[in-house]
Amino acid sequence: MYKLLKTDGMAKRGEFHTVHGVIQTPVFMNVGTAAAIKGAVSTEDLKEIKCQVELSNTYHLHLRPGDEVIKKLGGLHKFMVWDRPILTDSGGFQVFSLTTLRKIKEEGVYFSSHIDGRKIFMGPEESMQIQSNIASTIAMAFDECPPSKATREYMVDSVARTTRWLERCVKEMNRLNTLEDTINKDQLLFGINQGGIYEDIRIEHAKRISEMDLAGYAVGGLAVGESHEEMYRVLEEVVPHLPQNKPTYLMGVGTPENILEAVERGIDFFDCVLPARNGRHGHVYTNNGKHNLLNAKFQLDDQPIDPDCQCPACRSYSRAYIRHLLKAKEMLGMRLCVLHNLHFYNTLMEEIRDAIDEGRYAEFKKAKLEGFKKK
Repeated sequence: MYKLLKTDGMAKRGEFHTVHGVIQTPVFMNVGTAAAIKGAVSTEDLKEIKCQVELSNTYHLHLRPGDEVIKKLGGLHKFMVWDRPILTDSGGFQVFSLTTLRKIKEEGVYFSSHIDGRKIFMGPEESMQIQSNIASTIAMAFDECPPSKATREYMVDSVARTTRWLERCVKEMNRLNTLEDTINKDQLLFGINQGGIYEDIRIEHAKRISEMDLAGYAVGGLAVGESHEEMYRVLEEVVPHLPQNKPTYLMGVGTPENILEAVERGIDFFDCVLPARNGRHGHVYTNNGKHNLLNAKFQLDDQPIDPDCQCPACRSYSRAYIRHLLKAKEMLGMRLCVLHNLHFYNTLMEEIRDAIDEGRYAEFKKAKLEGFKKK
């Protein structure tokens, strides 16, 4: 499944073979929470901007339109007209983000829907069943994402429960993949390492889940309130205890700077809402720093967002025009900024892969970081 092609220090260059195609790593997964990238981005657009993997949210799709509906329509790939890999998160992050709407028990989590307040229960088995109905390429194990500043006592109990839940996920996915009416019988399962900023808890948990020989391993519970320095320190301690011959996925991260630092520490899967969210607000990434196109200085600027970029926005439109669209609340402005930002991220990952292939990752990273500091 995962073929390690090259290393450059701790940085990994690989290929991950799936039933829906080969993923070149390191990779940034483009986030389409409800089976669409926010900002009026189509699946045809995703191919043009070099997206390899689309990521959707189990909890949100379970609520709307319903995973049973998606299954009846042939699974998420057919539903959203996308023939490349899809990763679905497990609903575990909502255990963290919907604190006021949930109760955690050993059997699973009781939610109140953020849409209409109806009662929902999701445990490891339910999460696997929903993800099987969705028929994603990669399913994430159901876990608790505890706050990074949780007490040591809470963290120990939480991580132990996450391990027990993972064992239940493995058992249920193995069962589901043998059923006659399962759409994707080759669905893969990634486990999730937790432990906040307690390195010893993280390391012990990494060792335990590594023994389970899963398709891949994620580091969860980071980028949830701790500093960047704490995140990098945790990665340095934990990643060496995860299998090098499996993909490592840093969940919910991050900025281009975060990605460069994490690749250097052995991470090869990423996802984050930032490029699309920032794009919808007129904040765009370039190799010479981030720009806010709403600023008055762009009113007469006839340059593309980034003169070196070949995305659909930069090939045709000026900063001045896109600024006008944003000010006029025209959706096209938002769409062009989102397309540019995702193209920027996907191109950055291409450049990272090339740099590792050529054994020059350290100098590449240094030059990129210096460029990002410019305004």
